[in-house]
Amino acid sequence: MRAMLIVLLMSTATHVFGQSPPVSTCAGAEFKQMDFWLGDWDASWDASPGTPAGQGSNHIARTYDGCVTEERFEGGPLNGHSVSTYFVATKKWRQTWVDNQGGYIALEGGPDATGNFVLTTLPRGGSLTANRMVFTDIKPNSFLWRWQGTQDGKTWVDSWVIRYARKRN
Repeated sequence: MRAMLIVLLMSTATHVFGQSPPVSTCAGAEFKQMDFWLGDWDASWDASPGTPAGQGSNHIARTYDGCVTEERFEGGPLNGHSVSTYFVATKKWRQTWVDNQGGYIALEGGPDATGNFVLTTLPRGGSLTANRMVFTDIKPNSFLWRWQGTQDGKTWVDSWVIRYARKRN
């Protein structure tokens, strides 16, 4: 009896684990809207109020069966990690950022009509004060990343601009 049970369990395990993986539910075109960002990047920025000039690197990969765009940023004193995914229910991208300085930022957005990719902090209590990141001037091997803020919900001001250049193999 014990031998039959072992054979049955082994047969079931082989059947379950021997199957080919299911097709990703994140295979749609929407999930590829951030593909311009995939890869390894050199990053550099000039000094700005509250931010000294610097340089760093960024590694971006698609993970979790293509459902998540994952970032690992190293920029001197600031090192962080983000995960982004297209949220089908709202038809928007969502990103969560955490870093070694205790930072946590939740953002939402996606491509805009001008060809930029914009993620804005989620509103809190009706406040118009917000921040956003804008990927602009997107080319195959370079782009600009802008961290902007607003006090009135209409006028956006750069507080940090990073030039990205794709690392050469």
